[in-house]
Amino acid sequence: MALVKYNNNSISDVTSLASVPSGDMILLTTNTITSGVASSSFTSNIDSTYKTYLFKYINIHPATDNADFTVNFSTDGGSNYNLNKTTAWYGAYNKESGGTPALSKETANDLVNSSSYQILAKDPHAGDADGSICGELFLFSPSSTTFVKHFLSRLNFMADDYSYNAFVSGFINATDAVNAVDFKHASGNIDSGVIKMYGMRES
Repeated sequence: MALVKYNNNSISDVTSLASVPSGDMILLTTNTITSGVASSSFTSNIDSTYKTYLFKYINIHPATDNADFTVNFSTDGGSNYNLNKTTAWYGAYNKESGGTPALSKETANDLVNSSSYQILAKDPHAGDADGSICGELFLFSPSSTTFVKHFLSRLNFMADDYSYNAFVSGFINATDAVNAVDFKHASGNIDSGVIKMYGMRES
């Protein structure tokens, strides 16, 4: 009969198990919004410690209906969020009241070397809990002073009776180190929700 072994020891000889890795995501900052705020900013802990930073948005709820959820970046610690960006925005959606699900390229949501805030969620619904936005954004090599900075966003939200998956890819046209990130709605406040920032370990 085969003998089950762990680390080349028979099970009866094992007195302890190796520790389970805690994972490659290191939580750095949590912004919890319990009442209306104009924006949610991250102005510290973005440096050369990690090559990739992950922002997770959890149940972000707009105070104003159809107010785009957006992002911008800074190289001066958050004094100005006005970096030029070039992006592409895609949406996969399904209509609750019927119709054919579709994937579309929404060029109206793209930026071309523009310092405007980038749309992540277009016209999210604020009428009820269905309007909550959930998703994530990856920011790559923000501390580099040689290359432009790339980012990717993926999120889910409701817009009227549409259920959306939105995807944004782009780059920040700056060689100065990016050290702050700001999320806000195009109008009105963020009513509630949580945004967490993680550093991603390479190994």
